[in-house]
Amino acid sequence: MSALDLNRTGPASMPQRVAHVPLTAVTPLRAVDETREVCAVARGTVQAAIEVLAGTRPVHQLARRLDPRCLASLQHRAELTRRAVQAPAGGIPRLHRNPAVTSVRACEVSAGIYEASAVVVDELRVRAVAMRLERSHQVWRVTALEIG
Repeated sequence: MSALDLNRTGPASMPQRVAHVPLTAVTPLRAVDETREVCAVARGTVQAAIEVLAGTRPVHQLARRLDPRCLASLQHRAELTRRAVQAPAGGIPRLHRNPAVTSVRACEVSAGIYEASAVVVDELRVRAVAMRLERSHQVWRVTALEIG
């Protein structure tokens, strides 16, 4: 900024007015915002579910996000995975190494119900995850979870 810019007066140097919108005029969530919210919930849930299968996260941390049937299924699969994988000499068995969710897509099936898919990449393979999310008491809950 030059000295001339500091001394300038007039409309260009006056602060801009911001329109004030009363809270009663705020529009409800649009589908785009809701889809983003669902994608964020799906991404976090998938990452946590893969970490449960890897044995790096306890399954009970997903109790609020997964319905009881999905939670029991994930817990059963994690137990089977732990039994099937042999530990290296003196180490902890890890089937899923450094998993990362690379993409998430969501599609609205009906009001308050979405189906989402995700791609998870780890050091050994790429896998697909499909899930169904339903809104219950303003909270998204996974009612179906399939990990490929």
